[in-house]
Amino acid sequence: MNARLSISRRPLGMLLTCLALAAAPGRILWPGVAVAAEQPAPAEKNPPGDIPDTQVFIGYSSPQGFSLKVPEGWARSDRPDGASFIDKLDGVVVSVAPAGEAPTVEGVRAAYTRRLQEEEHAVRITTVKAVKLPAGSAIRVVYTSNSVPNDVTGKQVRLENERFLYFKDGKLVTLELYAPKGADNVDQWQLMSQSFRWN
Repeated sequence: MNARLSISRRPLGMLLTCLALAAAPGRILWPGVAVAAEQPAPAEKNPPGDIPDTQVFIGYSSPQGFSLKVPEGWARSDRPDGASFIDKLDGVVVSVAPAGEAPTVEGVRAAYTRRLQEEEHAVRITTVKAVKLPAGSAIRVVYTSNSVPNDVTGKQVRLENERFLYFKDGKLVTLELYAPKGADNVDQWQLMSQSFRWN
């Protein structure tokens, strides 16, 4: 079973409109009890997950009004809010949600990243910045996290993640890219993020 498939992903609009969390980042608070945060899993010494330089990319066009290039041959799963493309521990997830305004760096730092820390495992945010892409301005979020524990062994893999938030006409699209920490996918991830277009 893919280590990432069972992660619950809530609508992106909830992430961006969340103004405060009951728990401080890195801790989960229960009434009268503080529970220590999950610790980051160690990175693999020889991490799998490199997308081959020979990987072919094909176009994906969403009925929600956008398109981008994705790796050919990866397992595709359509979702009510988008689609995912998975190959072992590597994945591409694209989702759309309504939004009243374009996200800002300040807003993402204040609410979105905190919700990531609540939703995913042992999240460590490293970058939140505005970027210029062919489709227009976007917000790039870079972080590491633990995978969901393996159902049999309980093992977790440390993952590196990048998310790109694109906004247009009340619609917010999130492109999420993830792989085991240490995998070399810089060029391939750049290709996909720059291939995004509004239809």
